[in-house]
Amino acid sequence: MSHHVAVGALSGPRGLLLARRRADKSWYPSCWDFPGGHLEPGERAADALVRELQEEIGVFAVVSGAPDMEVRERPDTPGGMVLDLWVIEEWKGRPMNCAPEEHDEVRWFSPAEALRLDLAHDSYREFFAGLDDSRSER
Repeated sequence: MSHHVAVGALSGPRGLLLARRRADKSWYPSCWDFPGGHLEPGERAADALVRELQEEIGVFAVVSGAPDMEVRERPDTPGGMVLDLWVIEEWKGRPMNCAPEEHDEVRWFSPAEALRLDLAHDSYREFFAGLDDSRSER
């Protein structure tokens, strides 16, 4: 069975929120990633994302509709991955690093700045390239 992960790109006046994975993590150490995480058994991806955003960055997000990006890498194999990414434009709370055991820091980046980072997944480059900086100015 593949790993199913749901992540959220909080989009605000200062850009998009990313979290830097701690160097001692086995998955994507020292890489920048979106907050989120693995689904629990029987959990829907959108529900997992709401839960993970509360746990990791302390916000109550509105997650609705289909993901804005989906990545399927060998989804029928044990080493495979399913990644669902939503752009989150509505949330309550002030994003902060509530999971220091997972992340060294949490920071806002413009899409152009994010393209220069060591990212957790190559598909993020296509995602950032498809955004213009005006989207994050809302």
